[in-house]
Amino acid sequence: MACSLKCNLSTSRMNETILNSKIAGASGFCPSFGTARIGESKANGFPILRIDFMGKPLVFPDQNDHEDSSTKAPSNFIVRSQASICVSRALRWWEKTLTPNMVEIHSAQELVHSLLNAGDKLVIVDFYSPGCGGCKSLHPKICQLAESYPNAIFLKVNYEELKIMCQALHIHVLPFLRFYRGAEGRLCSFSCTNATIKKFKNALAKHGADRCSLGPAKGLDEAELLTLASMGELPIGLPLTSTKEESAGDFSVRSIDLPGVCSNTAVGV
Repeated sequence: MACSLKCNLSTSRMNETILNSKIAGASGFCPSFGTARIGESKANGFPILRIDFMGKPLVFPDQNDHEDSSTKAPSNFIVRSQASICVSRALRWWEKTLTPNMVEIHSAQELVHSLLNAGDKLVIVDFYSPGCGGCKSLHPKICQLAESYPNAIFLKVNYEELKIMCQALHIHVLPFLRFYRGAEGRLCSFSCTNATIKKFKNALAKHGADRCSLGPAKGLDEAELLTLASMGELPIGLPLTSTKEESAGDFSVRSIDLPGVCSNTAVGV
């Protein structure tokens, strides 16, 4: 046994120590319950300690066995780790019960792109925070309403992940909702909780009906786009709108242009 070498004890000395400990009841072994004896390791000839405790043998492994036990992880370690990861993922309430028309936004450019490419569809932007109790309680209701309006697009914006963008858009209270549609741009915006869910339902009833809007999708206001670009959240030259001229058959693209920064207008087929 490796520890016997570190303690510099001979076999006879260990026998004497164990016998004395039996008489004195040392190390927590009661003389009526446990007996100890010295054996020899098959691997390297080192003495190993065997203890008979309540009629059952307890064998302390030798050096090789000790190395194996220290280097090998328990067989259930990986399973338990995977299970703990699954549990932690299940606790993320904002990822539960999402419908196909609910999309998580991860950048300001994604938000601009989603609004400009929504066409005439109604777009509801849901600003939330993982630590917001009101956002958590409202989330199941939003999922139910998204299921009732499959033609609408629900964009989810995590305030903690996109704090700079949210501040540039003047989002100062949560949960907060904004409604957009095509060329009309922003239709309305308001804070909403479970207590004021009727406000949300009334806005969906008013703006939820399918209709065509003339012109390209507007998305965010130009002032908001300029603010986001000046804060580094949007690249200079990002297209703001695109319009198709039926007679010419091409597209004219208007881009973000900051004061003092040259931004060319691109025209392509």
